[in-house]
Amino acid sequence: MKPLQFRNKWVLVTGASSGLGREMARLLALEHKANLILSARRRDKLEELKAELSGSGVEINIKVADLSIPAEADRLMEECLSEQSLYGAILNAGVTYFGRQTELDWQKFENILHTNVISVVRMTNRLVSHFEQTGEEGALMVVASMAAFYPVPYQAAYSGTKGFILNFITALSHELQNKKLSLTVYAPAGIATEMTGGEKFDSLKGWLMPVDQAAREGLSAFRTRKYTYIPGILNRLGSVFMRFLPAKFLAGRMGKVYREALLRSETRH
Repeated sequence: MKPLQFRNKWVLVTGASSGLGREMARLLALEHKANLILSARRRDKLEELKAELSGSGVEINIKVADLSIPAEADRLMEECLSEQSLYGAILNAGVTYFGRQTELDWQKFENILHTNVISVVRMTNRLVSHFEQTGEEGALMVVASMAAFYPVPYQAAYSGTKGFILNFITALSHELQNKKLSLTVYAPAGIATEMTGGEKFDSLKGWLMPVDQAAREGLSAFRTRKYTYIPGILNRLGSVFMRFLPAKFLAGRMGKVYREALLRSETRH
């Protein structure tokens, strides 16, 4: 398939109020001249981004939605598909939990599950059905994580949700009848964003990728319709190398690193 051409096309970005979503939205507007539908829970942050991009010569619509509520995901899709001719979507919104799984409140776990899995599946189903029915050119990119390939102890719930998304999207991509529609899984390692800004991540910050680099590589993967993509040459090389190591060994080493980071944060209190 030929690369996507975003100029004057409508692209939805969820989780656009901060971090990776915000940076990819900025690149889409400033460098690719895409019209944007920006979605997140915080209207004030979306308005700030819209004001920042107001001189870029593109149209920008704001859709406030809490994707931990499945009905909100359904509403967002219906509004996007009825009001604009949607060309692409980046489903980036997600939440995490860093700590012992047994200490994760069930309601918070359900919030993670609804945001990272249920709403993503509902939106993906609606978008794929739309493009299959119309036969139009389009693309969808879902932001997963390297934790989908290599689960991270002390982020067990997060790893589980991202593993589901990786398998769901890659399997679904082989069911498509519309040859002009592509599905991409973007799987970064840690990124320096608001999500990783808490003190629990302090000792891990040296491993985090700058958000502008992650956004640029993600958008390139989206535009060129990659199947799955891990940003950062060291991450990609490491991923190849890790395939030859026992899964138990990898999880154990990762668990040691995260356990020490968690203990450091706990000793400060």
